[in-house]
Amino acid sequence: MENNSLNQGTENSSQKTLIEKITDSLILKIFVIFFLMLILLIPLGLIGDLISERNNRESNVSTEIARKWGLEQVVTSPIIAVPYDIVLETVEPSSDGKSSSISRTVKTEYAYLMADQTQIQADVEPTVLKRGIYQAIVYNSKINIKGNFKNFDLDKLKIQAADLKWNEAKLVFGIQDIKGISASPKFKWDGKEYEMGKYEQDLRLFNQNLTVDLPLEGNESLNKSFEINMDLKGSKSLNFLPLANQTKIMATGKWSNPSFNGNFLPDEREVGETFKASWNIPDFSRKQPQQWKGDPMRIYDFSGIDLANEADGNISYQDAASASVAAANGVTDSQTLANDYDMVQINFLPNVDNYQKSTRVTKYGALVIALTFISLVFMEIIKKQRVHIIQYVLIGFAMVLFYALLLAISEHIGFNMAYLIAAIATIVLISSFIKAITKDMKSALNFAAILTLFYTFIFVLLQLRDYSLIVGTVGLFIILAVLMRLSTKINWYQFEKQ
Repeated sequence: MENNSLNQGTENSSQKTLIEKITDSLILKIFVIFFLMLILLIPLGLIGDLISERNNRESNVSTEIARKWGLEQVVTSPIIAVPYDIVLETVEPSSDGKSSSISRTVKTEYAYLMADQTQIQADVEPTVLKRGIYQAIVYNSKINIKGNFKNFDLDKLKIQAADLKWNEAKLVFGIQDIKGISASPKFKWDGKEYEMGKYEQDLRLFNQNLTVDLPLEGNESLNKSFEINMDLKGSKSLNFLPLANQTKIMATGKWSNPSFNGNFLPDEREVGETFKASWNIPDFSRKQPQQWKGDPMRIYDFSGIDLANEADGNISYQDAASASVAAANGVTDSQTLANDYDMVQINFLPNVDNYQKSTRVTKYGALVIALTFISLVFMEIIKKQRVHIIQYVLIGFAMVLFYALLLAISEHIGFNMAYLIAAIATIVLISSFIKAITKDMKSALNFAAILTLFYTFIFVLLQLRDYSLIVGTVGLFIILAVLMRLSTKINWYQFEKQ
């Protein structure tokens, strides 16, 4: 029995030694840490989903505010529409046995004429409306449109001047959201003021329009000047669709972060606390002809695309000559419709997009966790102080919590201050934990310096939009070089002997 007890004690001692060897194996611990980093990608992904959810919530609130204030607006040059009757002559027998020709009006169509010259002046005053912690950018604007028309080329339209109902001519002016009109627009034709009417379904050239009855006497009376003045409310962006032979646009506003997008960039721009931009656009890229006839057709299809963030701008364009022939013959398709990409867009971006920046920071989360764990392993080896795998788990979750903390605080006080607070809180938490583990203040301070370097590096990358790739790549190269240098000071074969 005594021998059995001795043998059992020897076996227990041997078994304990084997467990200790496995537990103290550096290679096994590195594999466990690598697996832990993969596991931590799950809560990082959940935080990314949370950021998307909050961003969508902000978008929904902004859209709801915009619906009540005014949506994205599209301002166009006016179009003149003159009606004429399509007459069909039929031969019908009469009661006396003879045939007679009878003319019947089948339907009414229109001849359309674009403006020759148009100058658009827009003075915009964006402002921020808040609901709770969310906000929407809206604006008031004063729009002034001046220009002139020239006569129809009736030979190309193949219409007789006498067939046109000049006394029923209308000028059609299109906007996107008529709810944004805060006062009745003022319209002048040849220096005389006329009243603008409401939206007419029969002349649906635009999404919504205002019309004016023009006192025309004939083709020669078209060669007149016009002027439109209106106060227009909207949100997010102000868009202009150039339809005249030559369109000049001048936009000014009290906003320090405008984005000029669309098919035309400004010829001149000045951006500071206020902005000023101007465009001079000929009709070469216009999809519609200068004049056409037929049933009313839609001029544009507006989708409200944020062209500042739209990556795919490859929209197929139909040849301008083919579009002109098709429209002149009353044939339209999706290629003769203008869209967002044919417009001048001024997008009023928020000064700070907290959710976009939080998303960008989260993308660096796996990198920061990996570098932190590698630094912790090196500290273990150099200082010869063990850190249990459970403590790695706690440090990993503390670093993941940084991103949730950043998101929560940034919704209330702004991104930069939230980043500073979240980074300091995380660094203090982890470094104090290292101090409790190692009982060494120097190790804790060194690790705090390492974390400060990592978080500062990520913050700098966020500020460098154009140079973030090269700065990030060079920074990682330097960090890798430092780690490689440190690794040469360690005798890695000692762990194999153990």
